[in-house]
Amino acid sequence: MTQDIFGQETSLSCAISQQHWDAVQMGVLAHSASTADHLGALLNTAPDFALAQAIKGISLLMLGRSELLPMAQDALQAAQLGYESALPRERKYIEALAAWLNGQPSRAIERMEQVLAVDPCDSLAMKLSHGIRFILGDAKGMRASVERVLPAYAPDHAGRGYLLGCHAFALEETGAYERAGIAGRQALWLAPDDAWGLHAVAHVHDMTGDASAGLRWLNGREQAWAHCNNFRYHVWWHKALMHLDLGQTDQALALYDTEVRKDKTDDYRDISNATSLLMRLELEGVAVGNRWQELSELCANRTEDGSLIFADLHYLMALTGPDHKTESRRLILRIHADARQRDTEAQQRMATPGCGAALGLEAFGEGNYTQAFAHLSGVRASLHLAGGSHAQRDVFERMTIDAGLRCGAFDTVEHILDDRRAKRGGRDDNYALARRALIAAARSDTKHELETQSKHEFGGKMPPVRREDAIPVAPTVPAR
Repeated sequence: MTQDIFGQETSLSCAISQQHWDAVQMGVLAHSASTADHLGALLNTAPDFALAQAIKGISLLMLGRSELLPMAQDALQAAQLGYESALPRERKYIEALAAWLNGQPSRAIERMEQVLAVDPCDSLAMKLSHGIRFILGDAKGMRASVERVLPAYAPDHAGRGYLLGCHAFALEETGAYERAGIAGRQALWLAPDDAWGLHAVAHVHDMTGDASAGLRWLNGREQAWAHCNNFRYHVWWHKALMHLDLGQTDQALALYDTEVRKDKTDDYRDISNATSLLMRLELEGVAVGNRWQELSELCANRTEDGSLIFADLHYLMALTGPDHKTESRRLILRIHADARQRDTEAQQRMATPGCGAALGLEAFGEGNYTQAFAHLSGVRASLHLAGGSHAQRDVFERMTIDAGLRCGAFDTVEHILDDRRAKRGGRDDNYALARRALIAAARSDTKHELETQSKHEFGGKMPPVRREDAIPVAPTVPAR
């Protein structure tokens, strides 16, 4: 047996294989683009290393693509061949892969937590528990998991910086913004390539409405995410959002073209970056040209996937509108069909919040803002189950708010804005301030019109105000 970089025993006997395994683990922690190469080299030198096969399968499942399921199943079969010779800790990873392939990622988390109960300094298990919880939208679980193992990490532990990066993100997602900023900065001191910790601090600036400080944080730190796999596009997405919040739409579009969509992949994470940025721009009345076309063509081929509702909703965002009614309808019907089965946790999330959110997006794309607002506001409380972060899901919140403005539901929209502000440290960003101004202006115009009308028609008495008489006040989304 050998020991890995974290001081844990492995069933490997070859020093070269152990070096590859250490590189795989550190690559996973750093979101490194070289991780797959190290895993391939490891499997070439130690094809019977069951833990590596399990990591291969879990990594494939994290990509959220149904066509990769056979490859993940093959990895499980290869891992199971070495189950008896694997160490007890390594077997838990194999069991985690089997549970996820059976449609139960929450049970995969349980296996990772069982590893951590015995080996709290297993940074790979920590990162996987964190990552799967993120996919499931379990922010409280992310934080609790990290905080259970945090006391066990010595200052010189090789994974401590990445642990702090995970802690920073979990703190941010649970509203502890000041602590999150401190933890994220500490993470970068210990692990300068911890893009996850760096991006956690970017999230803090997003959630507290301080885009200028966010840009100052990211500017000059590009090397902290230059080594990343496609996660680097997501960090550039954050920077584009900061420019957008400051009204710098030209810079946001430039980053879209040069970084966010530098590679025209159909990876759902890249699609979510692109669609949500374009939608935010359109909600501000910015014409985005033909940029939707490239996305919609890719998303039209993903309508039958069904791996993750988070992915499906972003595919649908690209398909809403007059040119892709057939594809968008096909996707919505498939979401509803999966929701009726509810055999897997993914299908359960198709039901809640998937069905309502999908209908809301469809109605929004058709300009039926009353229905869009009804559907989207109806799933607000459960939308976290779609996974992702507050910042990622905020595009749906913005569409809900703008739909409410366009159908005149000002009082309800104000409550949503108040709730949104409370979750953001009590501070409105520029988006929210602009919508509050729109509501105030619409109410002032309505009051003036009614006062004028009352003088001429009602003898000075004010008639009752009907919500359906309210005029749309939000910017009009340009036709695609």
